[in-house]
Amino acid sequence: MIRRRAGTSAAVAAAALAAVLAGCGGTRWQGPKTDHFDGEHFLTPAPFEIGPLDLLRYWRESDPGVWIRDLTIAPGPKPAARVADGALVITFINHATVLVQADGQNILTDPIFSERASPVSFAGPRRYRPPAIAFDDLPPIDVVLVSHNHYDHFDLPTLDRLNAAHQPLFLVPPGDGDRLRQRGYAKVVELDWWQSYALPNGCAIHAAPAQHWSTRSVPGDRNRSFWLAYVIGTRGGPVYFAGDTGYGPHFAAARAHYGAMRAALLPIGAYLPRWLTAYQHVDPAEAVQAHVDLAAARSYGIHYGTFQLADDGQTQPVADLAAALAARGLPPESFRAAEFGIAAAVPPASPSSPCPP
Repeated sequence: MIRRRAGTSAAVAAAALAAVLAGCGGTRWQGPKTDHFDGEHFLTPAPFEIGPLDLLRYWRESDPGVWIRDLTIAPGPKPAARVADGALVITFINHATVLVQADGQNILTDPIFSERASPVSFAGPRRYRPPAIAFDDLPPIDVVLVSHNHYDHFDLPTLDRLNAAHQPLFLVPPGDGDRLRQRGYAKVVELDWWQSYALPNGCAIHAAPAQHWSTRSVPGDRNRSFWLAYVIGTRGGPVYFAGDTGYGPHFAAARAHYGAMRAALLPIGAYLPRWLTAYQHVDPAEAVQAHVDLAAARSYGIHYGTFQLADDGQTQPVADLAAALAARGLPPESFRAAEFGIAAAVPPASPSSPCPP
């Protein structure tokens, strides 16, 4: 094990590097203008501009919490190949990678199995723990959900492995589909906010709003592709996957559109300092408010403990989540930090809950 307190500056440097390096050129969305697309760029609800001076300030003021690297941690047990109709099992693998097994379908969110969240293999944020499920132990993957194109959520080496091994359907935001099609992916669908894709089991996956931004390759591609949350229809009620997001009215809007959530997968890490991260990442207290907004029967905290992307320590999100729940008088079992590699069986929200329309 390696105990480190410094290193956040390297993570930020890699994030800056990611803005100017990539293996292939940027893509452009050719869709019509909307309230969140001006014909060239996707629009953020409020101004969000982080530039070189902000990065310099962060490097100067950074006070990172403690992280301990241990790549010897053994993976969890091999998941079941399928779950029965009506069942829901959620297994946290790492970062925002979650295996959602529901009604006979296997869905994987923002998969990353690579050593680094970076456009290059020799630099950038390096993982502090291995994936909690071995790649070769994954069950047959039917659908991969990608929330946006940042390297810790849109990891091309992992997507390539999944495409070769499982040939799943890839659901991605507008502007990211061509990047996969150019690599030979056969099943790629781009979804805009409030659009849906019907699954073979009669349920559907819905794209919902998020508050974030995008950039991947060369200068000029910022916000050329979009960012999403997803709502997964199951027979016991909808499941919400937040992807990467700041706090805003989109959580309540998703609940109004699709109903109270059977389960919610909400980010709880990479939230300090707030002057830098608040627009793009919720903190644990805001995640608790999102849990309330979504009327989630159960929520699971993700996006923590794997990559050091901000000043919060490796286990700090777990402690801050517990404190936020206590401050609101909410039972700790209603919203837990997801346990790495441990399958969580989620009961239906009600015995006769249908898939969302």
